[in-house]
Amino acid sequence: MSQRAPGRTAPLLAVLLGLAWLAGCDRSSAQPLANVPGGRRLIAATISDPKTFNPILVTDASSGSAVGPLFEGLVRINPKTTLIEPALAESWHWSDDGRTCEFKLRKDVHWHDGVPFTAADVIFTFNAIYDDRVPNSAKFTLTVDGERIQVEAVDDSTVRFHLPRPFAPFLSAVGVEILPKHVLGSALDSGTFTHMWGIDTPPSALIGTGPYRMKRYVAAQLIEYERNPDYWMRDDQGKSLPYLDGEITLIVPDQNAILFRFLAGQTHYYSPRPEELADLEDRADQMGIKVVETGIDTGDLFIAFNRNPAHYDDGHGGHDPRLDWFTDLRFVRALAHAVDKQGMIDTIFYGFGAPAVSHVSPENKVFYNPNLKDYEYDLGLAAKMLDEAGYRDRDGDGWREDPRGNRVEFGMITNAGNGLRERMCSILRADWEKLGLKVNYRPQTFTSLVERLNVTYDWDVVLIGFTGTIEPNNGANFLRSNGNLHLWNPKQKTPATPWEAEIDRLLDEGSSELDLERRRLKYFRIQEILHDELPFIETVRQRTAMAYRKTLVNFEPTVWGLFEPERIDIAQP
Repeated sequence: MSQRAPGRTAPLLAVLLGLAWLAGCDRSSAQPLANVPGGRRLIAATISDPKTFNPILVTDASSGSAVGPLFEGLVRINPKTTLIEPALAESWHWSDDGRTCEFKLRKDVHWHDGVPFTAADVIFTFNAIYDDRVPNSAKFTLTVDGERIQVEAVDDSTVRFHLPRPFAPFLSAVGVEILPKHVLGSALDSGTFTHMWGIDTPPSALIGTGPYRMKRYVAAQLIEYERNPDYWMRDDQGKSLPYLDGEITLIVPDQNAILFRFLAGQTHYYSPRPEELADLEDRADQMGIKVVETGIDTGDLFIAFNRNPAHYDDGHGGHDPRLDWFTDLRFVRALAHAVDKQGMIDTIFYGFGAPAVSHVSPENKVFYNPNLKDYEYDLGLAAKMLDEAGYRDRDGDGWREDPRGNRVEFGMITNAGNGLRERMCSILRADWEKLGLKVNYRPQTFTSLVERLNVTYDWDVVLIGFTGTIEPNNGANFLRSNGNLHLWNPKQKTPATPWEAEIDRLLDEGSSELDLERRRLKYFRIQEILHDELPFIETVRQRTAMAYRKTLVNFEPTVWGLFEPERIDIAQP
């Protein structure tokens, strides 16, 4: 494991450890939930409630985690090897021209309500994805040159996909969660699909094929799952999986409280914040836990600038000057030189971090571009660049004005309750205000943040994180100009800039290139464009770790997720 950062301590963790010890004296408050009546249950915690239980509509990590135990795709990614392996499909084969892929489905799979899983469910799911009335991210990764991938049922246990051309990311993209036609088919026909399976849906109505069924959801408290006794997967000895009787996800809207639950023995595993790692390592034996570093975060934590003209329309044929600033490359490049990444690593990440240069993590060994040169932190250079671009303090009030005399003032948001991001925003605000830029920082509840980013587009600058992906084309909804997660200017009818048009073209070329070496160069170029045009500024990636109880069996965390979670078990005392 890594060394403790010199001179760094974590007094809050020490206090919480003491409180957890006191709680341990009160058996009623610290009793591990896995030992209460109901058998072996894996307990974890998350910071926010899900927004939907409909897998196709998921755009946030909390909702994705909530439905993860319930649903499966045709294939899945092995987080150890990053290779594609079978799931609901037991095998597949390609035609010689690379334009047809046929999947053999497992015949021993049933939905949670006992209805057999068939090819009709696969056809239905992909029809829903391509339905214009159903907004979703999967559509962008399953569209080839503007055309949908056609799918047909050969028989009840065979489906055949027809691609407009050879499409290298197909196996990675096709692993979307399959949904039951017999439950949701009529809703898609009637146009009410997007209203199905909201968080007010009774858990018993959520029908999947996964290893667990949802037993109950209590908003702001917990999600409880019970073992699917008819799950199709078996271990090497023929024993039915999963091994556990159930899972519980506690909803705890504060990172400190999540840590306290773990320290008090009320959860089984926890992803430590950087300031907590060294002390958890020191106390691992005493607490009966293991702490393992898994690698550099595969996600992306960045500062984005809103370039959506709709946000800045003044209603009189003009626009707010903030649009001019955020589309002025001289302005955003100056701000890129005013992001103190090393300072954040030292003071916020306690040494457990690395500067981020690309939206692709270095853990993606194939597609990460190692040739990008980071923007050096230099407030003097940043100030000079702003001066030269015409952003100066013309009236002597301490704040810069743009070339038209408008004071440079804008808002900045992130999700409240995430202490790491809040502290990062405080550093950004302090440095940018040293440059004479007025920054109005207001953290938002996660629900409000998602609404601003995805619905109202009412934001100026945001510090936000996206989960990572092994297959770069799976980020097409973020990278493409018409993507609904193309954060800085979503759902463009035509690319707003030449460089966005080039990224669109490179995505098409990258997806059609079957030679891996030539293909990776397309994605290297996309990273170069984003690095130069700066619709967002990269910040820092945490060196990630997992702390978990020694009682867990077959618990294998990786930087890309848990390995074979259906095999996790809990040793009995």
